[in-house]
Amino acid sequence: MTTFTDQIHTAAAPFWQKSFDHPFIHEIGDGSLPDAVFRYYLIQDHHYLNEFGKLHQRIAEKLSDPADVAFLEAGAQGLKDGEIAVRDGFFETLGITNAEVAQTPMAPATYNYVNHMYAELDRGTPGRAIAGLLPCYWLYNEIGQRLIAQGSPVDLYQRWIETYDSDGYTDSVNTMIELTNKTAAKADAQEQASMQSSFVRSSAYELAFWQMAIDQQKWAI
Repeated sequence: MTTFTDQIHTAAAPFWQKSFDHPFIHEIGDGSLPDAVFRYYLIQDHHYLNEFGKLHQRIAEKLSDPADVAFLEAGAQGLKDGEIAVRDGFFETLGITNAEVAQTPMAPATYNYVNHMYAELDRGTPGRAIAGLLPCYWLYNEIGQRLIAQGSPVDLYQRWIETYDSDGYTDSVNTMIELTNKTAAKADAQEQASMQSSFVRSSAYELAFWQMAIDQQKWAI
């Protein structure tokens, strides 16, 4: 039986394939990604994850099912305790300081991605916001699974890959997929179409994020 998330995964497949094929991902795998590019990516990802965690909490406040609320609240806390903590280890390795992070504004692609997800919640519905969160979980998991067999010769990049291929991370992805399917099952056709659009747009922003890092994108004057 085809699930709602199967359907939206198929709809976003062209963006996902371009992510799999992107130079950022290939260079993580073969170890050739320049330190400066990964450094810029980490700073932008730090900005993104701070907002991603807040979105979990804000969506949870609009839901009534205790299990769904608990999962999203745990996700918000987990980002603080887990993934962001891993990033802090990367920051230490690369010598990225709090001052450098504070002095580096969100790049346009980061800003637009974050604001897309807030818009899906504030001008849309919790269901659309949940669908907008899902690509960040799911795409990274698929990238980790694709890269783990080959591995990376650079320890820092190998640690990045392992973050997204872990059993704990995969369990979170599967729970987020279940939440999206459960939410879609309660929605009418119009809402499901809006949820799919949110998912596809987030997938497009994920693709833009890799290129943003390669370009070390700044605000044009």
